[in-house]
Amino acid sequence: MVKAKLSLQILIFIAAFQFEGCSNINKKQDASNIKNGITNKIPNKVIPFFQHWNLILGDGSNVGQAVDYRHNDFFFTSTEANQDWVVFKTPNAGNTHGTSNNTRTELAQLKKWSPYTESKLSASLKVMNVSSSGDARVASTFSVVVGQIHSADGHENEPLKIFYKKFPGHKKGSLFWNYEINTKGVDNSKRWDYSYPIWGYDFSVVGTGENSYPKEPEEGIALGEEFSYEVEVKNGIMYLTFSSEGHETKTFTKNLVDSDFKTSSEIPKQVKELFFPIGQDGVERHNAYAEEGLFFKLGSYNQTNGKSPQTNRVWCSGAITHDGDLQKQYADGNYAEVWFKSASIEISDASISNAGYFEANDYLSQKVVYPNEVIPFMDKFKILLGDGTRVENLVEYENKRFFYTVIDGTRRWVVYKTPNSGITSPNSSNTRTELHEKREWTPEKGGRLTGTCKVMHVSKTGDARVAASFSTVVGQIHSGEGHENEPLKIFYKKFPGHSRGSVFWNYEINTAGSDNSGRWDFSTPVWGYDMSVVGANKSQYPPEPLDGIALGEEFSYEVNVFEGIMYLTFKSKNHKTKIFTKNLISSEYTGKSDIPNQVKQMFGPLGQEGTEKVNAYAGELNYFKQGAYNQTNGKTPETNMVWHTGAKTYGGNIDKQYKNGSYAEVWFRDASIGPGITPK
Repeated sequence: MVKAKLSLQILIFIAAFQFEGCSNINKKQDASNIKNGITNKIPNKVIPFFQHWNLILGDGSNVGQAVDYRHNDFFFTSTEANQDWVVFKTPNAGNTHGTSNNTRTELAQLKKWSPYTESKLSASLKVMNVSSSGDARVASTFSVVVGQIHSADGHENEPLKIFYKKFPGHKKGSLFWNYEINTKGVDNSKRWDYSYPIWGYDFSVVGTGENSYPKEPEEGIALGEEFSYEVEVKNGIMYLTFSSEGHETKTFTKNLVDSDFKTSSEIPKQVKELFFPIGQDGVERHNAYAEEGLFFKLGSYNQTNGKSPQTNRVWCSGAITHDGDLQKQYADGNYAEVWFKSASIEISDASISNAGYFEANDYLSQKVVYPNEVIPFMDKFKILLGDGTRVENLVEYENKRFFYTVIDGTRRWVVYKTPNSGITSPNSSNTRTELHEKREWTPEKGGRLTGTCKVMHVSKTGDARVAASFSTVVGQIHSGEGHENEPLKIFYKKFPGHSRGSVFWNYEINTAGSDNSGRWDFSTPVWGYDMSVVGANKSQYPPEPLDGIALGEEFSYEVNVFEGIMYLTFKSKNHKTKIFTKNLISSEYTGKSDIPNQVKQMFGPLGQEGTEKVNAYAGELNYFKQGAYNQTNGKTPETNMVWHTGAKTYGGNIDKQYKNGSYAEVWFRDASIGPGITPK
């Protein structure tokens, strides 16, 4: 085999400036840079291999081959003790590359190669800064990736990520490397990393609280302390060598073409403890990365971001980002900075163009992905948004304030977000960003709705004595005729200060007679409490439910109405599956003696003690609803101790409500709609 040696132990010198080439250097800026130890040497005059890489910056841009190029904010050189270093710098928040949550200033190879050929990357470097903020319980917080092998094909996973991580207040940090499985099948959301410690801890060692850190590693690496790595791949095997003065040299091998993780029984305990709680529990294809093109990456891939930890407890750090303001992040240490002294790369003549990877990923994070691209049934629905806007056609539609898509680190979700106060439907006190089925059906004819969701936020304010406080409805059946009542509302409710909330479902009677003022709901718990469990006073809450669902914890429901019977199934990992049935065409509540005690206690004081039609909802046209129907509002509790929650609404200003936690937010990753089916 003939190798194309692209560089030999190269010294990297790159000057700092913004997008201008070397011919447009501002002399005043030059003087300032030199004063601060920054040199203005022309990169390609010193490093002949830049034509073999694309450079991705911390603003998400691919600047291509970094020939005659430098950038004062992200990519420049500095001199220390007569030694020049290349600086890769990137903030906690900015535009990202591909589908990643994280910013990077990183070189990526223009060619890809088979793991069966011979390839090699070497580097000597030191990490100068990792984020000063973040949630210590999140594994990726306070870390940066300084070298990678990335797949250009398939799931585009990463058989190698070399991490440096240091907790605030510690002098020494940890160096470790992660192997990400090449997930079997088409669903890559189950992927996970297995982490190997080099000096210090592995990836899985986290804090016990948001600002509580583990003990400092004894054999760790300090900021500014130099170390080297060598990554060699040949005949399907990856060989790793790590060295640093005063530390034991460490070597590792990993087979890239024959998986160690083919079955669930082979998944390591570390992975089960770290990734299984967030649903990432896949297995790897038997031949791992054998059939895919791989390529090297090198630089500063910041692993700390500002996304909420409840979104993903492994990858979403909750760090300070100053709303993406670059200079504010740099000013208070919310960035990653890595200095490289030398680097070299060797790849096979058999390597081929990696253009497809860049075509697929350049500016992908800025591309609009519409909700109907995530959940295709949007053509079957219309929507009412939290500001009262009604939209009939949801194909290629989004609204960034209420209805849009996000990536949580593993997959895309549709977001439904709505404030405590806004414009809503005529007969409701509550705002909603909620789908409304266009088709209508009778209970006898039936219908079926499924949803897999996680509630990300409920109002932080409200009166704890009021049953509807701190809750949102995530799915409904609504009648379109008669009293237009609701035979099903699926609720999520969490009291402030609790880690876990409750999921329950309510059945609203179809009131007998023409006077609907006596209507009431009967509430059935799924996990946690039913609706009737309230606080002893305005700000005193009941004990936290032991079997509850946390914010950000995924659960699913199936609503199947078949021949007049409603069959409900609720599932969530690590929770018991719950199944319920309810007759929608023959009532249980035709007499006063049939009214449950729960109803008498909750609705009796309001004078709502009606009875139901004998045939309940028989013959009435119904339709499904799904999304976020916020049950918390600003109305005075004394006027209705079930539905008027007295929450903060900031005069109806939606931006202020969002900023201060007066809103509901629900994410769906999967949903379906269709005719009712014979129950299993």
